[in-house]
Formats: sequence, structure tokens, C-alpha cells
Amino acid sequence: MELRHLRYFVVLAEELHFGRAAERLHMAQPPLSQRIRDLERELGVTLFDRTRQRVRLTEAGALLLEHARPILEGSEAAREAMRRIRPGAAGVLRAGVPPDTVPLTLRTLVTTFAERVPDVLLELHELTTEAQLAKLREGELDVGLVRHPCDTVGLISGPVVHRRLGVILPERHHAAEHEVVRLRVLSGSPLVIFPREMAPRLYDHMLATCRDNGFLPGAIRHARNPQFVHGLVLAGLGVHLNEPPAGALPPGLVWRPIDEPRLTWSTSVVWRPAHSDDALAAFAAAALAGLHAADHT
Repeated sequence: MELRHLRYFVVLAEELHFGRAAERLHMAQPPLSQRIRDLERELGVTLFDRTRQRVRLTEAGALLLEHARPILEGSEAAREAMRRIRPGAAGVLRAGVPPDTVPLTLRTLVTTFAERVPDVLLELHELTTEAQLAKLREGELDVGLVRHPCDTVGLISGPVVHRRLGVILPERHHAAEHEVVRLRVLSGSPLVIFPREMAPRLYDHMLATCRDNGFLPGAIRHARNPQFVHGLVLAGLGVHLNEPPAGALPPGLVWRPIDEPRLTWSTSVVWRPAHSDDALAAFAAAALAGLHAADHT
């Protein structure tokens, strides 16, 4: 019996839905179904009752769940202990940050962390929210800075900092004349947004909020790099929802606040329960300082 098969089982037992469980595990649904069938054959029991309408734990499944959770928690504690004594690992904090983190936030985070724990090396990784969550659960990161809403089941989350979004427009766009843009005024305009796989729950939340406010994009275009985003908007190929720019926008673009408070970058530090020390506390405090510094620009 492999630990990864137990983890697949526990996630499915928590979700009781193959699609949601596969999404949490960052895998396709058919391989997950096959791994569960393999586990059932190995144990000689049926772990789930499956119908078209629902998935339900059997008595054997409920019993295995009682044993599987402590096993997984113990393996994570052992992994953490080994990581801490591995040569070169001591004194290093592996942290994830979103690719679009503004320079002022990064500068404040790094300098504040160094002031608090000068003997710890901060190893920063530029990762999307989904990639951070996956690496945290696999023990490849110690702490992350993620955007909500996202799946933080099994992780600890610090205070959430909210930064309201506005819209970046070509200066010739009709909505650029408004001091505060109502989302419904943008209806029909294409929307430039990050790819869904970067943060699925946030992506869905943003599109649902736009729809609720009468903003139905004429098309959706995906972009990660801020320069590419600005180029698309400048070319008239869409509008883009984002926080106030940290510096000057390219000529021909403007940023305007919008009338929907639910559209925010909601960001917090997350970490695994087995990992809690002074370096992590220092990172959490430094990240909050960085987020608040950007909020006062």
C-alpha cells in the first residue's frame, strides 16, 4: 500500500466527488478512479459506494479513513524532521509568492524578513496559487503567499489582506471617462485575465462577479505577463481587472476604480500544520508588512 494511494483515498473521502477530488489532487479523474480501484483490489474490500448521483463511504472505507489520516500525518512529520537535518537545509525557508507580486511588496517582505531572522536564508519561488498549494502539500515549500478563494484544506492560513481591484483600459475606451467604472458599462468588451489553472477558484469567482454585475465579456483572453497584458489592452483587445498600478502605466492606458467591492486581491500566508517556527512567523509578519506597504502607494 503506497502513501500516495492513501492520500488519494483520504481526499476522495473528504470530497465524496471524483471531480472535486481530482482537482484538489491536480490529476485527471480517470487515473484517480483507477488508483482507488487498485487500492480496493489490494485490500479486498469496497471503500466507496458509487452511483450516478453520489459517492458514499462504505463501512470499510470509514474504518480505513480512521487509520489513514494518522498515517499521513505521521509521514508528513517524518518528512519534516528529515528535511530539517538534511545537509544544507537548516537555516533555509522555502517560500512561494505570486508571479504578479508588486516590487514594493517584495522589497518590504525581503528586508523585513532579513531584519527579523538574519541567520535564515529566504529562498523565494515565483509560483501561482495552485502550484504553491500543491508544493506545500508535497513538502516542497515551507510557506506560501496565495490568493483567495482557494483550497486551503489541511493548511493553516494567516490574516487575509484585501486590495480592491480596478480596471485598466485604453484611454479612448468609453468607460475611461468615468471616475468610478460600473462593471455593466464594460459589457461586451473583451476581458484579459490570468489563465484559470493559475488559481481556479479565484478565476471562477471573478467571472461570476462580473456576470452578476452585468459585465458579460465579448471574449476572454488569457495572459500572465504584465507587459503582454498591457500590450493586449493597448491594442484594444480587452480590458483588465487589477489593483492600482505601482508605477506609471504605458502611454495610452488608464486605471479606474470599479464599483464592486467583491473584486479584490485577497492574499494571505499559508503553511502546513507540522511546520511552525520563528522563521515562519517572521515571514508571515514580513509578508503582511509588504502587502500593507503596497496598499499605501
